[in-house]
Amino acid sequence: MKVLISGASGLLGGKLRKLLIDRGDEVFSLSRSEPATSNDIQWDPYKGFSSAEAEKLFGFDAVVHLAGENVAGGSWTEERKKKISDSRVLGTRTLVDALSNCKEPPAVFVCASAVGFYGDRGNEILTEESEPGNGFLPEVCVEWEEEAAKAKAFATRVVTPRIGIVLSTEGGALEKMLLPFKLGVGGAVGSGEQWMSWIAIDDMVRILEFALDTDELRDAFNAVAPNPVKNSEFSSALASELSRPSFFSVPAFGVKLLFGEMGETLLLEGCRVIPRKLEQMGFKFDFPTLPEALKHVLQD
Repeated sequence: MKVLISGASGLLGGKLRKLLIDRGDEVFSLSRSEPATSNDIQWDPYKGFSSAEAEKLFGFDAVVHLAGENVAGGSWTEERKKKISDSRVLGTRTLVDALSNCKEPPAVFVCASAVGFYGDRGNEILTEESEPGNGFLPEVCVEWEEEAAKAKAFATRVVTPRIGIVLSTEGGALEKMLLPFKLGVGGAVGSGEQWMSWIAIDDMVRILEFALDTDELRDAFNAVAPNPVKNSEFSSALASELSRPSFFSVPAFGVKLLFGEMGETLLLEGCRVIPRKLEQMGFKFDFPTLPEALKHVLQD
């Protein structure tokens, strides 16, 4: 296939790019910088494409849209929240508008979403049929998915994976957790009862490949492992894999004091998400349980 990826310089996009190239696909990258190679296409997520760059969008079989501001990149000031929202909602709108004007638009549009769609839901088991939650992240995800769905006007398939916590030592939540746990001062956050819906990075890349290749997969689906865990279980499993104790805990008031709304949402809240669609379609997880996922990721 001829595939275009936004966010190809990120952790997930970079691994997907390598996988697709290794299997023989022709892969192009969207970039905000000046094109470094003939396989780079320059864009501005808010202003769009120059006419010369827009012409390069013709003839792709598939587009995978992963770009977006890091939600954990800083305190959630109003300005920061606007960047998080605009990078996803307006960025997706810009890309879909440009693709809709192509003489040969892609047949498949895969646009990332997140389990943040569900909000803080306690012990409720959440499937693709569950309603969105309340709050900033659910609102962003709903608008994000609505913009992606507009690609149905030209694409045969539109797919929106609701991605969970991606486990990797090269970025994301796990990378940030490693140092305190290696020092023996890691532990549960708050009550430790909040659910964590996670996915090993290698399984996540394979899920994106599955989304590209599987004609029956459409609309939103949960891109998480089949065995979510509570924060206290995650902490114990990580400490065990690192052969360290897990006696310490971070009090909720400390999280709120240090990180404000961002910390409360990302660290103290949680959702128990199940990948029902993927399982019904026969997707096989290489790392379905947390201990085997951590063992694999930490040995990589």
